[in-house]
Amino acid sequence: MRALVARLDNAGDVLLAGPAVRAIAAGADHVTLLCGPRGAEAAAMLPGVDAVLVRRAEWIDPDAAAVERAAVDHYISRIAAQRADVAAVLTSFHQSALPLALLLRMAGVPRIAAISEDFPGSLLDHRVADPGDVPEAERGLVVVRALGFALPPSDAGALAVVAESAPPGLPERYVVVHPGASVPARAWAPARHAALVDRLAADGRAVVVTGSPGERSLTATIAGPPRSGVADLGGTTSLAQLAGVLAGADAVVVGNTGPAHLAVAVGTPVVSLFAPTVPPARWRPHGVKHELLFRGVPCAGCRARTCPVAGHPCLDDVTVEDVLAALERLAALDRRGAVAA
Repeated sequence: MRALVARLDNAGDVLLAGPAVRAIAAGADHVTLLCGPRGAEAAAMLPGVDAVLVRRAEWIDPDAAAVERAAVDHYISRIAAQRADVAAVLTSFHQSALPLALLLRMAGVPRIAAISEDFPGSLLDHRVADPGDVPEAERGLVVVRALGFALPPSDAGALAVVAESAPPGLPERYVVVHPGASVPARAWAPARHAALVDRLAADGRAVVVTGSPGERSLTATIAGPPRSGVADLGGTTSLAQLAGVLAGADAVVVGNTGPAHLAVAVGTPVVSLFAPTVPPARWRPHGVKHELLFRGVPCAGCRARTCPVAGHPCLDDVTVEDVLAALERLAALDRRGAVAA
C-alpha cells in the first residue's frame, strides 16, 4: 500500500504531524509527505517518510502566488505519479481540507480522509468530526485512524525527529534563547530577549541564541557584542542541526513556533512564551516539562499575525523575572527527578 500524508503549512505543524506519519508508515509500504516550502526541512527529519513533495499551497501559505491552472495541473500530475492508495489531509482547526482533497481526487487517489466542518460532497471518503481542543498531534492521529492506521504498541506517540550533531564548541551546560517566530504576533519583544540574555550571562549561565538565516540581525542584536558565555548561532544551523543544539540544552526559551516543537521532539524542557492567538490546549509543548507564560487578554484566540493592540500585552507584559523564575522551576523539577505529563 502507498500512502500520502499532507501538512501544508509551517515546520512546527509538520513536526506535529510526525505521530500520524509513523502510524501510517506502520501499515503502508511507502509514505509520501506533501508539504509547503516552510515545512520541507522538518518533513525530511520525520521517521517514516519515504519521499517529500513540496509545493506552496495557494489556500494555506500567506505568501502564495496567484492561482495558475498550469501550475495546479502540474501539481496534480506529480501527486498522481505517487500512485497513492490512501491520503490523509491534516489541517488546523481554521483551515479547510477540501481544496487539496479536490486535487487529490483529480489525481486519482481512491481513499481520502480529513476533518471537515463543511459538507465535502464526493471529495472525502472519511469525513472526520473535529475532535475539539486536543493536542495538534492527536488531531492528526484521529484522521489516520479513520483510514484504519494506528501506532504500534511500542510507539507512545511522542514527537520524534532524526537530528544532526550540534556544531562543535558549545559549552557543556547552556540555555537556548530562540527569539524569532514565523508569525510576528507570537514573538516576545527583542529588548526583552536581550535583557534576558544579559541577566543569564550575569548569573554565570551559558547562553546560545538561535535563529533562522533571515533572523541573523535579530540574533546578533539579542546576543550583543562578543563575550564569554554567549554564543550567537543565528543563521548558522540547519533545522536538523538546531535539533542537535536543542538536545544538548538544559532548557529553551521560545515562542509558539517551530523550534518549540523541535525541543519537544528531542526531549528538552521549554519555557514557552505563548501568545494566546491560538488555543494553548492544542499548541502548547505537550510531552516535555514546560512552563507556559502569557497574560490573559480579551482578544485571546484572535489568530492575528501582527498584534493590533498597543504594547502587545499578552506577551510583552511577561517580564524577564517571569522567565528567570520559570527556568528555576524547571531546574527544580530536574533536581527532584520529576517528569512532566
